[in-house]
Amino acid sequence: MKEIKILDKTISEKDPVFFVAEIGINHNGSLKTAKHLIDIAAMLGADAVKFQKRTPEICVPKHQRNIPRETPWGRMTYFEYKKRMEFGEKEFKEIDRYCKKKGIMWSASAWDIPSLVFLKKFDLPFYKVASAKLTDKELLHEMKKTKKPIFLSTGGSTIEQIEKAVSLLEDTNPLVIMHCNSAYPANDEELNLNVIETLKNKFPQHIVGYSGHEKGISASLIAAVLGAKVIERHITLDRTMWGSDHAASLEFPGLRRLIRDLKKIHIWRGHGIKKVYETEKKIMEKLRDKNTL
Repeated sequence: MKEIKILDKTISEKDPVFFVAEIGINHNGSLKTAKHLIDIAAMLGADAVKFQKRTPEICVPKHQRNIPRETPWGRMTYFEYKKRMEFGEKEFKEIDRYCKKKGIMWSASAWDIPSLVFLKKFDLPFYKVASAKLTDKELLHEMKKTKKPIFLSTGGSTIEQIEKAVSLLEDTNPLVIMHCNSAYPANDEELNLNVIETLKNKFPQHIVGYSGHEKGISASLIAAVLGAKVIERHITLDRTMWGSDHAASLEFPGLRRLIRDLKKIHIWRGHGIKKVYETEKKIMEKLRDKNTL
């Protein structure tokens, strides 16, 4: 049976769904906001929180750097904005300390090799490959060296590109292949959740998950019923906050309901053997005619 151990958690067909609360950049550069989101995720029973780490000098294309942008901190260039949003060593050391205090694991998606080198300092329990980086061969080769579990998001990727990434990583790293649509928020008609079954059939040796950017919680629940054993959703304090990812994120009420129900799906599915339960027998004795079959 496929199984991945991550600290004290197990991801397998028989275990509850592993839920990742994606904080990403929804902290808007505020460590206080990041801690508040960690508090919510830990309180509601998320298995992990996840951040993003970039080196703006590498990740921001030169032709976009001087584009003016209105931000909560005033008008600045896109490059200045991206630098303002990045947490450094001081902030991530505090995130590491705070998550340990709250009893929740954390990880991050590294968008470039220096960011991956930076994150290695924290001995993360797993790493995430963002959909945009699935074809970054150099980054995947460096991530492979960690020999840690990797969650591979597949938004905006062809099945051939996914095959190449899986082939590069699978001999050294336990993999969770995450179905994803990379629009923020994703359109209902483009979620294509049946791809989860396609990925399960294509890669039977690996666990399949779902990284959702849709509005609401229903599609994520259906993804779990279809076999996604890891569910990742962005979380926010307020969907109307300034920033690119908040509209596709879950606030406290939706997050509470989603985690609650995801953790029950393996119970609701049962064992598949039709039987009559003791709780049914008294009802049948009362309602069923004794002379029937």
